[in-house]
Amino acid sequence: MLTMPSLRQMAPEFQTIAVVAGGIRDLSLSDLRGRYVLLVFYPADFSYVCPTELQAFSDRALEFRNVGCEVMACSTDSHFVHCAWIAQPRKKGGLGELDIPLLSDKSMKIAKDYGVLDEKTGLALRATFIIDRDGLVRQITVNDNGVGRSVDEALRLVQALQFSDEFGMVCPVNWKKGTKGMKPDESGKEEYFKNST
Repeated sequence: MLTMPSLRQMAPEFQTIAVVAGGIRDLSLSDLRGRYVLLVFYPADFSYVCPTELQAFSDRALEFRNVGCEVMACSTDSHFVHCAWIAQPRKKGGLGELDIPLLSDKSMKIAKDYGVLDEKTGLALRATFIIDRDGLVRQITVNDNGVGRSVDEALRLVQALQFSDEFGMVCPVNWKKGTKGMKPDESGKEEYFKNST
C-alpha cells in the first residue's frame, strides 16, 4: 500500500523529463529549492477535467511566480504524449501553449513516491502538494477524479503558508492576503476575536 509523505516531511526528490515552454528537458525538484512549488498530479492526458485545470493553472502561472511559487503538473504519460496534447488546440480539448512544465512519470515512480498512484489503472490521483522553500511538504489535497481543483484556493494556500512563515502567525478561516492573522497564543486569540465581526 502506498503512503503519502507527511506534512513538514521532506518532499520526495525526483528527476524526470519535462515538457517546458514547448521544449523537452530534464527537471528535478531540487532545481526549484528556494522557491515554493505547487505540484499538481492529474490522471491522464487527453482526458476531460484535466485540460480545464492545466489551462487554468498555466494562465495564472505568473501570479504564482510573483509570490515565489512555481507550478508543475505531473501525470504517468510520456513526454511524447504531453507534446501531442500541447499541440492540440484548446478549442478541441487540447492544451495549446502552456506556461507550466508537464512532468513525465512514465515509470510511475514520482506518483508512487508521493503516494498518489492508482495501482489498478497506473494513473495518478488528482492530488496537489505545496512544497516550501526548504523542500518540506506543507499542504496535501486529493480530489475525486471527477472534480477539478480551484486555482484561487491553491494560490490562497501558498500565500497563507508564506504569511505564516514570515510573520509567525496563524491564518484563521477564509484568510486572504491583506487580511489579519492571529498570534498563536492566548492574547493573540483574544485580540483576534475582540476585533472580529
